[in-house]
Amino acid sequence: MLKIITVLLLTISLTGCGVSIDANKYQNTTPQFDPFQFFDGKVKAWGIVQNRSGDMVQRFTVDIEGTVDSGALTLDEVFNYEVGQGITHRVWKITVKGETQLQGSAGDILGMAKGQLAGNAMRWQYEMELPVDGTSYTVQFDDWIWAFADDTIINRSYIKKFGIVMAEVTIFMQKIPNKM
Repeated sequence: MLKIITVLLLTISLTGCGVSIDANKYQNTTPQFDPFQFFDGKVKAWGIVQNRSGDMVQRFTVDIEGTVDSGALTLDEVFNYEVGQGITHRVWKITVKGETQLQGSAGDILGMAKGQLAGNAMRWQYEMELPVDGTSYTVQFDDWIWAFADDTIINRSYIKKFGIVMAEVTIFMQKIPNKM
């Protein structure tokens, strides 16, 4: 009986560690998010990473240069850390894989990232080797991006290991207007 109670309590506590967002809830929400339109040009981003306790462990900015060519979106990201350390450069290649589906790759991403568009939201999922204090961990990223306006989005990322959220990332992004 003690084993059953222990397994039940463990199952309940682990299910509370997950994040479950239904993309279909955003299908009719505006403004529509089009990553090819939003990221075509320069974008400035500001973000933080919080550990499981809610403590901020990284604070950073990102300069993003996006280009669209032959149906592919290339994002050249340069990171600058004010608190903590992390990757300093990443280049994404993103393509459309259906009416509302995307896929992408980057040098530090394992396999192919998968995306789903729904109204003003986009879900972006991928795995990567995440370096932490001299060790590397394979983790899953579950990113949710919401458009606030044609030039403003917010990205909420859940970093998971064994299905448990280990850290959360919040990034605010703003498109820089083209100067004529």
